[in-house]
Amino acid sequence: MPTQKLTFKNARGETLIGRLDLPVDGVPDAYALFAHCFTCSKDLTAVRTIGRALNRAGIAVFRFDFTGLGESEGDFADTNVSSNVDDLVDAANFVADTFEMPSLLIGHSLGGAAVLMAAERLPEVGAIVTIGAPAQPEHVTHLLQDSLAEIEASGEACVRLAGREFTIKKQFLDDLEGTNMERIIGNLRRPLLVLHSPVDNTVGIDNARAIFQVAKHPKSFVSLDSADHLLSRPSDATAAGNIIAGWARAYLPARRRPSWHDDIHDNRTVVRTEEGLRTEVMANGFGLVVDEPLAVGGTNSGPTPYDYLAAALGSCTSMTLRLYADRKGWPLEAVTVEIDHSRLHAEDCRDCEQETSRMDRFERTVTLEGDLDEIQRQRLLQIANRCPVHRTLESQIQIDTQLA
Repeated sequence: MPTQKLTFKNARGETLIGRLDLPVDGVPDAYALFAHCFTCSKDLTAVRTIGRALNRAGIAVFRFDFTGLGESEGDFADTNVSSNVDDLVDAANFVADTFEMPSLLIGHSLGGAAVLMAAERLPEVGAIVTIGAPAQPEHVTHLLQDSLAEIEASGEACVRLAGREFTIKKQFLDDLEGTNMERIIGNLRRPLLVLHSPVDNTVGIDNARAIFQVAKHPKSFVSLDSADHLLSRPSDATAAGNIIAGWARAYLPARRRPSWHDDIHDNRTVVRTEEGLRTEVMANGFGLVVDEPLAVGGTNSGPTPYDYLAAALGSCTSMTLRLYADRKGWPLEAVTVEIDHSRLHAEDCRDCEQETSRMDRFERTVTLEGDLDEIQRQRLLQIANRCPVHRTLESQIQIDTQLA
């Protein structure tokens, strides 16, 4: 997916670093702003994975490092939840000034509490999503339990979190007190999606229940089943991204972008490749996507051209058998056709009748379901070789090419 590295200044004059992940065509339907978890960064694998799922749905995602984390300037020791909320508001205004106001705020863990708080100051945002978020920001103090006494006595302490050392000052703890999250969530008046794992050992599921109970409708809750707090399994992060993308569609601005195929009104097949190898197809009025794997320079966003060729042969075979069996009144319940395509040197093929430098082989396996006798099954096998696409592939083909 196309990515742009962007920088902006927060209200304190520090430079914060972010990345804007765009849909493949580079033209988003809407923008989302992502707030990462406590002491994490914009480059956490789960953040990027969720972003890719949203990109596939046409949503651009702006992820950035809070002050003092990742690539951003500033001293983390001088930050707190309130400063994170300020950073979020600054990030949203930057995206609004550069592109357009984000329609969606997404927050992971303490970032979830931050987006709920920031939404008060961003009335233009259309919908909010929290992932593994605490109902109260002070929930984070349980991570500092062994150092709380030192922080209170000395004013600060060096704390080891997620394998890294951070300085936490007393002002961080003081800032956590007095935040009325119940009032903030109750007055949100925006669609809210709460995602949480019932086995989250960092932020318990009771937090999701508290957020959901206080929030007004429209609100939704989805369990992330066996996911851990950081969504470290790619499948969990992908699932979360797909859920968010599907849910958000009901609340994002409905826009219809002009497309290159708007003027195609007949049964032609027209394909268009712009940047990269991802190719859009209009075939008899139906839209398709063709691509190649990442290993050969594609984005793996659709089947390859040869996949479609195999699909054409397989589907034509199954349709032909269906029509023949129906005409005969035979009890054929279903047809499954498996196609395996390979390219061989001619000398590797014992059945080759013509000498060519290379040849293509389609191995076709047909499974027939139904109470068919052996004579019927063998006849259907013969008919499989008579499907129109099979005959086309075995015939001499003439392709005429000209410039438009």
